[in-house]
Amino acid sequence: MILFNVPPYTGRELTYVEEAVLNHKICGDGEFTKKCSQWLEERFKVRKALLTTSCTHAMEMAALLSDIKEGDEVIMPSYTFASTADAFVLRGATIVFIDIRPDTMNMNEKLIEPAITRRTKAIVPVHYAGVACEMDSILEMAAQYGLKVVEDGAQGIFSTYKGKALGTIGDYGCLSFHETKNLSMGEGGALFIKEEAKIEEGEIIREKGTNRSKFFRGEVDKYTWVNYGSSYLPSDLNAAYLWGQMEEAEKIQENRMNMWKAYYALLKPLEEEGFLSLPVIPEGCVHNAHMFYLKLKNIEERDSFNSFLKEKGILSVFHYIPLHSAPAGRKYGRFHGEDKYTTVESQRLTRLPLYYGLKEYQVEYIATKIKEFFKK
Repeated sequence: MILFNVPPYTGRELTYVEEAVLNHKICGDGEFTKKCSQWLEERFKVRKALLTTSCTHAMEMAALLSDIKEGDEVIMPSYTFASTADAFVLRGATIVFIDIRPDTMNMNEKLIEPAITRRTKAIVPVHYAGVACEMDSILEMAAQYGLKVVEDGAQGIFSTYKGKALGTIGDYGCLSFHETKNLSMGEGGALFIKEEAKIEEGEIIREKGTNRSKFFRGEVDKYTWVNYGSSYLPSDLNAAYLWGQMEEAEKIQENRMNMWKAYYALLKPLEEEGFLSLPVIPEGCVHNAHMFYLKLKNIEERDSFNSFLKEKGILSVFHYIPLHSAPAGRKYGRFHGEDKYTTVESQRLTRLPLYYGLKEYQVEYIATKIKEFFKK
């Protein structure tokens, strides 16, 4: 059976986890957390990177730092994971969903301005499959109306938009290190903070509302409760696992990209014959081979396709059910404008196996079986 996902593992992770245990420092902000945070800041040229327990929690911190309050509105695509909306719903905001672009599955930047009201507080671009949203237009809109931009870059590590790393372009950027991502710590994430003046507030929120980070840096002689917050620090055991992959990041990325390119080359003839659609990478965008997806004719063909591959020992999966059609989406949000593409495109899409360690012969086998399906 070719699994859909296998969590990345380089061989060094357990050594570092053991090292953390032997150093008697397994709670948050140990040596491995510091190493990972510094690596992120240097690699992506971001002012501050705070390691978190999940991308969900990074989004929650971004919502707090953006001062989202009850009655505010936040604009985002409906084609995303629940966490994107949850972070703002927890603050009492109403989610305003807009339609996506059929080429990238990202929010349609041209539909943002019509959705803006006097209550709008933030725009949340979601970089689907590690392919950037049209950030120039989004930033221009945000500046014009005084809105915050919170990038959901859960799938976007190593991807860029016009040379800038995803997550570093808006006011805040959120990454995921879930087991399905390019780099993993099991459960985990990171918050990127662009503005110097917001760093201390971010540290306080992350440290249960205390100025504990300043205490450990020797900037205060004792720490105390100074603001609201929660416990968003990951265990240093998780960070130790992540560090083992950060050291091998280039190797991991090379493997993923090679497999992505192999899929594309093998399946391009089927696209040319009109059987399916392949991913689109716009000019100015560099993707990270986070996923390889296909789009088929409709939901019936997609379901038949997934069942066929499963019979052949290949696990492929569909992705998001649009949030505006979910019970919570109807309760906490509204769809602005016409759902021209979100639902129909989501029903066409299926994801193929792609992970560090996938072999080219496995990709060739998958492509052969896909061709068999269409020959039927």
